[in-house]
Amino acid sequence: MPGLHTTLPPNVRVTHPDRVVDRTSKATKIEIVAHYERVAPLMMPHLKGRPVSLVRAPEGVGRPLFFQKHLDRGEMEGVRRLDPRLDPDHARLLEIATPRGLLSAAQMNTVEFHTWNAVRTSIDTPDRITFDLDPGQGIRWAQLQEAAVCVREQLATLGLAAFLKTSGGKGLHVVSPIRRQHDWDTVKAFSRDVVVRLTERMPKLFVVKSGPRNRVRRIFIDYLRNGFGATTVAAWSLRARPGLGVSVPIAWDELDDVTGGAHWTLRNVDERLEIGNSPWEGYARAARAIGPAMRKLAR
Repeated sequence: MPGLHTTLPPNVRVTHPDRVVDRTSKATKIEIVAHYERVAPLMMPHLKGRPVSLVRAPEGVGRPLFFQKHLDRGEMEGVRRLDPRLDPDHARLLEIATPRGLLSAAQMNTVEFHTWNAVRTSIDTPDRITFDLDPGQGIRWAQLQEAAVCVREQLATLGLAAFLKTSGGKGLHVVSPIRRQHDWDTVKAFSRDVVVRLTERMPKLFVVKSGPRNRVRRIFIDYLRNGFGATTVAAWSLRARPGLGVSVPIAWDELDDVTGGAHWTLRNVDERLEIGNSPWEGYARAARAIGPAMRKLAR
């Protein structure tokens, strides 16, 4: 059994602990479970009350992944089935209700945790907008850094706050907390309008259409994350990609020192735990109504 980062509570049982999940980092299943035990205090505020989807890698990174929104049978300790009225046409949504839920899901080969932009107690009114900066072929990291700053500046002109995190993959996520006043369609349409405005300002950098052909030497700002049922990887989650990157909250003045969307990985994220969520201090207080921003954008 690996000797580093594998300390777990005595009542946590991990089957096949030595199984290598990621050949690039040589990370084993028990190391992944232990990661979620360590980051649980930091991760739970990002999960609290939100429907969650699990990305499972039963055969390891690089093999087919299983995206799970529901629990068809059995139970996972610490994972709660939500009220069926939240999404009446589907099976009951899930929530990571306690830190033990992270470990239970990781024991079931979950690598990634994705959350909605709304909490279960106000499922019809999102409380944040997420802009996922997705670089196309030929985009340099410096351009992605520039793009994130442009998104922040655009939001600032609209009176909205912007918080930043690495995606753990190729890109960056800019998140704006908003007041729960509008439905999904309104919030999604507004997020698209923001992206359209950015594309008009900088057509050589941004594109509003998805698809690989449209993104060549362009950055697609994925506003589609803001629709009902759409999810984005949670802060402190691993990514089921070679190297096991981690999505980490960062301060804007740290951006120049970050070398990529997977700057932090399972192997080096411990150096970041002491800083934790402090770059997002004041997040809840920063929520703003988007009504004035919508009117300003329409001028």
